[in-house]
Amino acid sequence: MFRKILIANRGEIALRIICACRDLGIKTVAVYSEADRNSLHVRFAGEAICIGPAKSTRSYLDIPSVISAAEITNVDAIHPGYGFLSENADFAEVCETSGIKFIGPTPEVIRTMGVKQRARTVMQQAGVPILPGSKGILPSVEEALELAEQIGYPVMLKASAGGGGRGMRVVRNPEDLPNLLSQAEAEASAAFSCGDMYMEKLVESPRHIEFQIIADHHGTVEVLGERECSIQRRHQKLIEESPSPSVTPELRQRISGALRVAMKAIGYTNAGTVEFLMDEKGNLYFIEVNARIQVEHPVTECVTGIDLVKTQIRISAGEKLTDILRGPVELRGHAIECRVNAENPETFAPSPGRITGLNLPGGIGIRVDTAAYTDGVIPPYYDSLVAKLIAHGNDRAEAITRMRRALSMFVVEGIYTSIPLHERILAHSDFAEGKFDTTWLARFLGQNGKK
Repeated sequence: MFRKILIANRGEIALRIICACRDLGIKTVAVYSEADRNSLHVRFAGEAICIGPAKSTRSYLDIPSVISAAEITNVDAIHPGYGFLSENADFAEVCETSGIKFIGPTPEVIRTMGVKQRARTVMQQAGVPILPGSKGILPSVEEALELAEQIGYPVMLKASAGGGGRGMRVVRNPEDLPNLLSQAEAEASAAFSCGDMYMEKLVESPRHIEFQIIADHHGTVEVLGERECSIQRRHQKLIEESPSPSVTPELRQRISGALRVAMKAIGYTNAGTVEFLMDEKGNLYFIEVNARIQVEHPVTECVTGIDLVKTQIRISAGEKLTDILRGPVELRGHAIECRVNAENPETFAPSPGRITGLNLPGGIGIRVDTAAYTDGVIPPYYDSLVAKLIAHGNDRAEAITRMRRALSMFVVEGIYTSIPLHERILAHSDFAEGKFDTTWLARFLGQNGKK
């Protein structure tokens, strides 16, 4: 087992990793920007090193600074969390050449999964269903027009290196394609330093389903069920749950079997998430792999009883998954997660600032993952996530009841948060009945006069 781990992240995920390390008896090193000097992950880590100013490109994304901190503190491994450098193959490679274990997939696998079109090809070869689309990068407007005609409108243009909804455009007719392709390429180049685009058939009003993967270095791949992530705004998830109310046991078993074959074939190791779109007939289509731990991993932990972060660490240390899991994985009950963000619930404008009052809910079936505290500051430089509120129940109805109770007792003063929006969503009959898709929230907000 590792002696000391550096956590190349901040906020609640950094604190979450510290907790896992403490459970395993591993020393920890926190890195922080000047804006995070008084953060909880700095306080609770065994050691802490400032790696730069507030701007993430000069701190959390600065590979030389992170590696220098790791070498100075003589760590065995680095856990990247999610975001920042977690899916940066170059960073994973630098860790490897520096003799530091990267807690995640290999650089080669990260590169393969990071290029979405390449990932599509790998999945298709393994029998995982994919959407009709381009076989490679779109080389020209002319070929894009020809392919769209073959697939049939509407189609979706996607950035090959994209994520978070950037570099994506819906095309409904050939007249709009050239201009939308140009826009998407420009946006992708600015966001990811890569303007390569590919095309897929657009699934109207889909559900967003993702499967949790965990794999060791001994050839064992396990699928820990799925998560429903369809409640989202502008491609950003707000509420996630496990299991999905739209996935049948038969579909779960079939997709899980195909994913075990696919992930073993590409040599995938550690934690990962395979994302799908579900059409109105209940068919699933692969869209991408996230080669890291996900924000919403706690709902899977609740229904499986498996600590995913500890499992990541143990796998990276060479342990066998069969020894870690000690038997077949069973899904017990239902879990829901609400992302509490620092934003105005009416306008969605960011709301950074000092938290002047805080009450975290508790009781049976409630978990809160957060690095927030009274007098703590939510800085304007990073993601607006304040906390993740997770409710677990014997069934979906009980999980919803517990979540509504917890939301009503969750108090954050000094800044606006998304708590009122979550309360309205969970009170809606469509949510209670599981009747929603990725377009539902936009319609709900439109009915309530929001944008």
